[in-house]
Amino acid sequence: MYTLQGIIRKGINNSTVQFDRLGYVGTNFANIGTTGYKNVSFEQYLTEDGYVTGTTRTNCAQGALRITNNPYDVAIKGIGYIPVVSEEGKVAYTRDGSFKLGKDGYLVTSDDWMVGSGIQIPSNIHSFQIKRNGDVVVMDTAKSTPRKIGSIPLVQFQSPESLKESGHNKLVQTEESGEPKLIKNHDNIYQNNLETANVDIYNEINSMLRLNASMLAHMQLMKVAYDMYNKGINIRES
Repeated sequence: MYTLQGIIRKGINNSTVQFDRLGYVGTNFANIGTTGYKNVSFEQYLTEDGYVTGTTRTNCAQGALRITNNPYDVAIKGIGYIPVVSEEGKVAYTRDGSFKLGKDGYLVTSDDWMVGSGIQIPSNIHSFQIKRNGDVVVMDTAKSTPRKIGSIPLVQFQSPESLKESGHNKLVQTEESGEPKLIKNHDNIYQNNLETANVDIYNEINSMLRLNASMLAHMQLMKVAYDMYNKGINIRES
């Protein structure tokens, strides 16, 4: 048996859940242009007592690769994350390979986190190359033999969707994600490329329209219940 108070209470709860879900849709829209971003969805369900609740899920599917012709850019095609380290020693993981040369010639992220354990590219070289397995090789002259100076590590997690967002397109491990494991003998790294976000803009537009209609219906139901509640109070007082 439902009471007016119960209808209003459930309506407020359900509207709040819908608003939270709309927030994730907005976040996906805002990150369409973010390198390596993974779509986050809010999957809702109805509890036995009639309340709407839900849980967030990260879609770790591959994003398309975009050619940049910037030799410091790398994209990951397939599984894996690149470990990066802050100046304070904090470790995070990313698929955003928009790297650059930082202090003393080290390969760093766009916000100056060290890539891997540190890859220092000499300033007097003729050219350098990042191979598909992550090895960084340089040529001192046009005719010299390439020499390896480091390697971009690639790690995987048992449950990558459980990684926690830590800001600036970086993730940190959680108890649910498991420990990082080094991927060996891979060919997943593509130089001169970046991975685009895997957001499906048409799906997000459809979700936004459906949520908007659902929220309007909830608000109308709450208004009807609120009006009936006020009329009941007025009758009692009179």
